[in-house]
Amino acid sequence: MSLDKIVSISGKPGLYHLRAQTRSGFIAESLADGKKMPVGLRHNVSVLSEISIYTLDGESPLREVFAKIAEKENGGSAIDHKGSKDELEAYFFEILPNFDEDRVYASDIKKVIQWYNLLQKNNLLGEAQKETADEASEEGKSKVAAKAAPKAQTTANTQPKGGKSSSAKKGASAKSTAARKK
Repeated sequence: MSLDKIVSISGKPGLYHLRAQTRSGFIAESLADGKKMPVGLRHNVSVLSEISIYTLDGESPLREVFAKIAEKENGGSAIDHKGSKDELEAYFFEILPNFDEDRVYASDIKKVIQWYNLLQKNNLLGEAQKETADEASEEGKSKVAAKAAPKAQTTANTQPKGGKSSSAKKGASAKSTAARKK
């Protein structure tokens, strides 16, 4: 199972797995207790694969943060998310030393650690780590392909004579529309 099917629903604790789509939303199953519930359009839903953590260099996708936590913990569970703010921040600095302290709050760190532990408990992190490894290998392949591809030479001028671009076509169609109205 990938992180594309795991969501966080605002106002609801924990994480949920998308099970089925309905007319007015979808059915979600809690990872904590297995209960299913309908989720309508009024709920704010965040897909885990779309969440990133702010860093000083840009953003780091959540699956990469999970992979770093798993690497540090050797696939085991992380510290308790109910620890003090200082403990959580010190732990997160070990995982992601360049996270942006001004934009990543203690509550965000708490959620990330809680989500990691929940996914690890349900054996769902193997898929996320596999996705991260696949993306890294695809990125490496695309860089190699970009270096190996010869650069195309453009010798022809793509702009029509007279220096007019595609706006000349728009003007012509506007004139013909105006002519039809008469």
